[in-house]
Amino acid sequence: MATPLSAARLLKALRDEGLHVVEHRSWRTNNRNHKGPWGPTHGVMIHHTVTSGTASSVELCYNGHSALPGPLCHGVIAKDGTVHLVGNGRANHAGLGDDDVLRAVIAEKALPPDNEANTDGNRHFYGFECVNLGDGKDPWPAAQLLAIERAAAAVCRAHGWSQRSVIGHLEWQPGKIDPRGFTMNSMRARIAKRLDGSPDGPSDPPPKPTYEPFPGAAFFKVGRNSAVVTAMGRRLVSEGCGRYTVGPGPAWSEADRTSYAAWQRKLGYTGGDADGIPGKSSWDRLKVPNV
Repeated sequence: MATPLSAARLLKALRDEGLHVVEHRSWRTNNRNHKGPWGPTHGVMIHHTVTSGTASSVELCYNGHSALPGPLCHGVIAKDGTVHLVGNGRANHAGLGDDDVLRAVIAEKALPPDNEANTDGNRHFYGFECVNLGDGKDPWPAAQLLAIERAAAAVCRAHGWSQRSVIGHLEWQPGKIDPRGFTMNSMRARIAKRLDGSPDGPSDPPPKPTYEPFPGAAFFKVGRNSAVVTAMGRRLVSEGCGRYTVGPGPAWSEADRTSYAAWQRKLGYTGGDADGIPGKSSWDRLKVPNV
C-alpha cells in the first residue's frame, strides 16, 4: 500500500532507471480522478495496445476513444524502448479484476487464478501499455522488453516493492490475454534481478519544457476549437482556477473565460483587466505546455 507518486517523482524514477522518457502533451494533469479515487497504489500492470505505430498508439492512450475515455494508462512503451508518459492519476486501464489477486499483490505472494471481476483496478495499479498487436506474431524487440523491465522496476523501487507487485492484465481480469508474447513470470524474474542492483542512472538529461506562445486575444472567441484551449484549461485547473462542471475541452466556452478570469485575479488583476480574455503577460505566466 502506498501513496501514488507525484508526476515529478514518477518521471525522476523512470529516468533514474535509465529510461528515455518523453512527456506527452499535458500528461501531468491528464487523469480520470473525477470518476473515482486514485490510490492507495499496490502494483504495476502490464498491457499490450493491440495497435501498431508509436505516434498513433500514444495519441490513443492519451485521448482514449468514444467507449473508453483516456488516459488508457500512465505510460506507453514503444518498440524502441522509449516511454511516453500520457497520464498521471487514475487511468482507464485495469478495469474490474479479482480481489484475491489484489490481496496477493499486496502481500507480495504467488498469484491465485483470476476468476472474478469484482474489484476496481484503476484505483490501485499503475499501467503501462506496450506497443504490440498482441497476435502472437508481432515481435517484442529486446529494447522494448528491457524498457518494460526498467519501467516496472522503477516504480517498484520508488515504493519499496518487490517484483511480485508487477502483474499482467491477463493475471488480473478474466478473459484478458495481455501481454501476449512473453510470460509475466519471466519478466518478474528480470525485474527481481534488476531490483537486486542499483539503478542504471539517467540515460539523458531531461529536456527543457516548452510552452505555447501567446496566440493573441482574438484567438479566444466563441467558435474556437483547439487543443490549445484544452491545454490552457488543464493548466487553470492545476492552478486551482478551474471553474468547469465538465471538461476542460477544446471548444472555447464561458467556463474557460470564467476560469481564466480567476487566474487573472490570482495574479492581482482587477476590474476590466480580469475579464477572462487572455493577455500576453498572464498567458506567459500560466505556462501552457506545447500541444
